Amino acid sequence: MKDMDHQKNIAIVLSAGQGNRMNSDIPKQYMDLCGMPVIAWSLKAFQEFDAVDEVILVTSAEDIEYCRNDIIDKYRFDKVKKIVPGGAERYLSVWEGLKAARDAEGILPETGRVRNDADPEPIIFIHDGARPMIDRPVLERTLEGAETYRACVAGMPVKDTIKIADKEGFAVRTPNRRLVWQIQTPQVFSFSLVYGAYRRLIEAGITDVTDDAMVVERMADTRVKLVEGSYRNLKITTREDIEIARYMLS
Repeated sequence: MKDMDHQKNIAIVLSAGQGNRMNSDIPKQYMDLCGMPVIAWSLKAFQEFDAVDEVILVTSAEDIEYCRNDIIDKYRFDKVKKIVPGGAERYLSVWEGLKAARDAEGILPETGRVRNDADPEPIIFIHDGARPMIDRPVLERTLEGAETYRACVAGMPVKDTIKIADKEGFAVRTPNRRLVWQIQTPQVFSFSLVYGAYRRLIEAGITDVTDDAMVVERMADTRVKLVEGSYRNLKITTREDIEIARYMLS
């Protein structure tokens, strides 16, 4: 890895989703998971990862005070320097996080590049707060991937056969399972690359994007390296996922 003395690495943790499939009045990221809210486990992972200097939490405007008082202050996550309101869609929340990161010390606001070209470029982790099982080995692998390739995402080869269906629900194609990956977060990039890609996306008014790698692929014409994540790095979507995570943590 590069010299950490001069490279500023920032994590954007997304916590603005509503979790409609959970059928709960409490957003999934704030549900209890072994004594802490789901989102707190993601923040804890970055708090304990020495290579990350700063964390930006993106949440809904009405949850900012709750996050500050009942999560950030309560668990002493002092790496969380900013809590910013997110947007109506995930990509808009990422953009709000990137703009907050753009204002960090040493980064030029218009380009996202570092002020001192002799310093390594900042690395940005973008992580869904509904993935509480993120661990240090995955963070280390994705950081190294971003330093080497400028763009990488955590993921795992799929275990099951995948079918591509048509609009009527009939199978039309079976891709080679060895080439199909299940994509996770964090998705990790050099800052100027992902910031520039998102800026072009917003300016173009494009909305049909589902993850950060897709933005970089389309708007920066850059290949994204797939890096080994973990089958434990599940995303909390349903109540069954909460129970699985509780079992893993216990």
